[in-house]
Amino acid sequence: MRVRETKMDKKAFLKAYLADRHGTDCLKWDGLEEKFGSRDLIGMWIADMEFKTSRYIREALVQRAEHGIFGYTKAPEAYYQALSDWMASRYGIKIEKEWVRFTTGCVTGLAYAINCYTEPGDACLIMTPVYYPFFNVVTNNHRKLVSVDLDYANGNWSMNTAAIEDAIVQHNVKLILLCSPHNPVGAIWSEAELARLFELCRKHDVLVASDEIHQDLVINSEKTFVPALTVSGGKYSDRLITINSASKTFNLATLLHAHMIIKDEKLRAKYDDYASGNNRTEISVMGMYATMAGYQHGGEWLDHVLEIIRDNYTYLKTELISRLPQAVVCCLDATYLVMVDLRKICDPEQCQAFVQEKARLGVDYGEWFGDQYKGFIRMNLATDPALIRQAVDNLVRAAADIT
Repeated sequence: MRVRETKMDKKAFLKAYLADRHGTDCLKWDGLEEKFGSRDLIGMWIADMEFKTSRYIREALVQRAEHGIFGYTKAPEAYYQALSDWMASRYGIKIEKEWVRFTTGCVTGLAYAINCYTEPGDACLIMTPVYYPFFNVVTNNHRKLVSVDLDYANGNWSMNTAAIEDAIVQHNVKLILLCSPHNPVGAIWSEAELARLFELCRKHDVLVASDEIHQDLVINSEKTFVPALTVSGGKYSDRLITINSASKTFNLATLLHAHMIIKDEKLRAKYDDYASGNNRTEISVMGMYATMAGYQHGGEWLDHVLEIIRDNYTYLKTELISRLPQAVVCCLDATYLVMVDLRKICDPEQCQAFVQEKARLGVDYGEWFGDQYKGFIRMNLATDPALIRQAVDNLVRAAADIT
């Protein structure tokens, strides 16, 4: 197998990797009519990319498929080495083999953490707006949902640690579900912010399950992603269950493969008892081989993708500041998902009608991430730059029609 993605400029990369997904059973495009009532929209909702994954990943999958058997599997030593090398080279943390357990996805991992480390009726805290499965994974597992709003001002989002502590005390919170980087607001939490949060957790005996699925998608070059396990030299590992995956990094969502990374021996032993008793030890063989190939050889592919996402974000923000200044494009540190505040353009109650019927966009709506966020939309930037240009034109034209 070749060990380097071919270097190419942006135009060549788009020609080679941009895909037309219509008619491929793609939820983002072929599911538009079912979700929004029209197929004539620009699909900017579901959090996956319009780019084919790295050719090294595709080659690894073909090679494994040609083996012809898809029985029970175990992760080879090369897998753990690839994961460890990726994390060490990018984040300065050495992941030991014995810390790693597998699950089919990060939200599934959150569910496992909830069921392993809390009891029915216990309180679990989330910070809103947040990826909507965070709500259901708490309530559907019969825990008490406690939500604390992030602070918001002029397109910037931050943690309100005072409000978090008040909620912890008031509701006797047992587990915090942390989204880091935070979806949908795109914030990278600083080491100082995380340290303040984890000190509260130590003070009040609260565990943290940190969903770090977007860790590799850093857009703001002035920010650095901080893994929870590295905060303050790793002193909070007895509080932490980290959940991550290459699925967002390399566009592999339906290969169903993620990691539970548990450094603390007592937490790990408790998890192993839970996983064994509930048959939660599965590994997706195709997800495993795709992830291993990505970590070994996918870095240059990812660099190309991040360049496109950054350019798309810059275009969106610059053009809307110039042509539609009432729209507030939120700051984007990480992820390829950007929140846009449209509350100065249309009544929040009419936002869906404005976006779908006038701007002809299929997006995620703010209220999906918390009832109080009507008037916001989340847009997917991991797409054809031509679609970003069209989306901007549509928003500007739609706003002109209602003024």
